[in-house]
Amino acid sequence: MGRLIYSMITSLDGYVSDREGRFGWGAPDREVHEFVNEQFAGVGTYLYGRAMYETMSYWETADREPGQDPFILDYARQWQGTDKIVYSTSLDHADSTRTTIVRSFDPGEVGRLKAESDRDLTVDGPTLAAQAIRAGLVDEYQLFVAPAVVGGGRRFFPDDVELDLELVDERRFGNGVVHLRYIPRDPRS
Repeated sequence: MGRLIYSMITSLDGYVSDREGRFGWGAPDREVHEFVNEQFAGVGTYLYGRAMYETMSYWETADREPGQDPFILDYARQWQGTDKIVYSTSLDHADSTRTTIVRSFDPGEVGRLKAESDRDLTVDGPTLAAQAIRAGLVDEYQLFVAPAVVGGGRRFFPDDVELDLELVDERRFGNGVVHLRYIPRDPRS
């Protein structure tokens, strides 16, 4: 059975993008990117909303740009070799291979995907992740907390949920980013 992982870069105050939708303050450096490559090498399927998919589709051709660093090439090839499911009511076609467009998020279907997968899945983007969180589908939360305060924007966690999480791993990076990995606590404990 695969785990469903929700992971994004966040500001210290909990935002994945600022009020204008910018997130450049959280761009990973080489050390962080190489760690991301390692962390997500076992992912078999990415679940995206339209906006996150459009951002991430850069990786479909990133390896064709001259002068790319090896860690960028590694991630591009990794992304290209992974299945992608995009939940969108407006997207007509995908600009990447191994990509399926689905019109609505179905918690039962995502639960089935997890049960039948021998690899992990990720849910990417705070709007889509909020649906998975509310449905109780997320098995792990990974936050890459950047040393920035943006004061508002799009939040990592939805405002209307309560979660009891257990910290299971952490790592500090030279650029001030901290990786935090949490799992939901067993409600019986």
